[in-house]
Amino acid sequence: MQRRNVLKMTAIAGAASVLTLEGVTFAHADGTGSRSPGEETRKVTGRLAAGAPDFVHLPVEVPGGVREIAVSYTYERPSVPPGTPGNALDIGIFDERGTELGGAGFRGWSGGARKEFAISAEQATPGYLAGPIRPGTWHVVLGPYTVAPQGLAYEVTVTLRYGKQGATPQPVYPPQRARGRGRAWYRGDNHLHSVYSDGLRAPADIAAAARAAGLDWITTTEHNTNSSHRAWEGLWGDDLLILTGEEITTRNGHVVALGTDPGVFLDWRYRARDRVFPRIARQIHRAGGLVVPAHPHATCVACNWKFGFAEADAVEVWNGPFTPDDEVTIAEWDNTLVAAVRGDRRGWLPAMGNSDAHREPQVVGLPQTVVLAEDLSRPALQAAIRAGRSWICESSKVQLSFEATGGRGAHAGIGERLPVDRDAPVTARLKVSGVPSDCTASFVTDQGTLFTAPVPSGGGTVEWRTTPSYAAYVRAEVRHPAGPGSELPGAMVAMTNPIFLGRESSA
Repeated sequence: MQRRNVLKMTAIAGAASVLTLEGVTFAHADGTGSRSPGEETRKVTGRLAAGAPDFVHLPVEVPGGVREIAVSYTYERPSVPPGTPGNALDIGIFDERGTELGGAGFRGWSGGARKEFAISAEQATPGYLAGPIRPGTWHVVLGPYTVAPQGLAYEVTVTLRYGKQGATPQPVYPPQRARGRGRAWYRGDNHLHSVYSDGLRAPADIAAAARAAGLDWITTTEHNTNSSHRAWEGLWGDDLLILTGEEITTRNGHVVALGTDPGVFLDWRYRARDRVFPRIARQIHRAGGLVVPAHPHATCVACNWKFGFAEADAVEVWNGPFTPDDEVTIAEWDNTLVAAVRGDRRGWLPAMGNSDAHREPQVVGLPQTVVLAEDLSRPALQAAIRAGRSWICESSKVQLSFEATGGRGAHAGIGERLPVDRDAPVTARLKVSGVPSDCTASFVTDQGTLFTAPVPSGGGTVEWRTTPSYAAYVRAEVRHPAGPGSELPGAMVAMTNPIFLGRESSA
């Protein structure tokens, strides 16, 4: 059976307005009107105009006796003029418990990565959650990410398969601690995608790539779903800690919820104007996670960060291979450091870097964040990230130490403060190895870049002397040579969080 649909306005509780379609109903569980004795199918067609709301709900009345619900969809992709967004339509589903923002009804989301999915008690398509198929009103959720000027014509096919339901497997989640090396520097990549959202790698492939990259820990962060949390059984070990999280992918930017409790779902159906994000950030923190705005100046549609940084614990300043948008993000982040030492009460925001790897040839661990943690555990790693005891580099080949020293044995490392008088001599010392040839090292302060020197082939030590009255903080960068004729500096090899200089406590 196929029909066109009727639209009416409704709302997600606590978030933006959506369009709700006329509901889809099925015959009783005896299969009347079905293609075969054990299933029924309905098709719905419609068209969305340019400027449609962010989400469209298709209610589906699910009767008793259903063992599996399957959904597929297609949509037109007309040609558009250069520079004009074409059609892109995402999809997911909520069960009979409802579509309330952050509610229990979430059963999965695949965005635009899949054209079909199925859910039963025993299993579900990656991106979706296995569990009982209970009677009631389910909602297929369409997300018109971009709509062409001609509009977006779509067709959604819903199939119910009847029969006895099986048992839902008990999820097995990764542990929160690995053996580690005690207090040490640990390398991690905390922004990764698999087949559980829009990536092409299986979890086993990611774990193998992480080990090959010399990482000690990773975080699984699929777009708008927690379904990958249960997908890592047998892949962790004493040498690799796997944390759970989510990349909350809104229409006003993306945020990595880093190290949330396994199984926790975090909603994404809002914009900055809805003033919902502070509540979501509190949910992330209650779930034991960190709030990390991702690629704030990325050029992809809806990737620019619009929610501000008041709730953030760190910011992803380097995402994947180094590009001009990373350069912009680092410059903006450095401005926040300047504001911090000028007395901004919010304090300073540590930087981190992640690969955001989705598929070959994207490299897991390019870049990676290296943190000084008390042990290889979720609490210790998160504490190190919050404190800024970390630096970022392009691979595990790069080794780095950075310190500031003053008179009478005063010493501070990355993320710390060197408590000396304003006019006391301070030496900033960067030791680096495993870097390509022809690299340069720079010391960046609240007054800008004040010192740059070549790094000896393969690595070496670079020193610079200053005072707290001249530089309120100092951080280090190691860069590749600039390209021929380029007005931008060379791509980043490694960078550190700052060391603050002086007795002031405003940062």
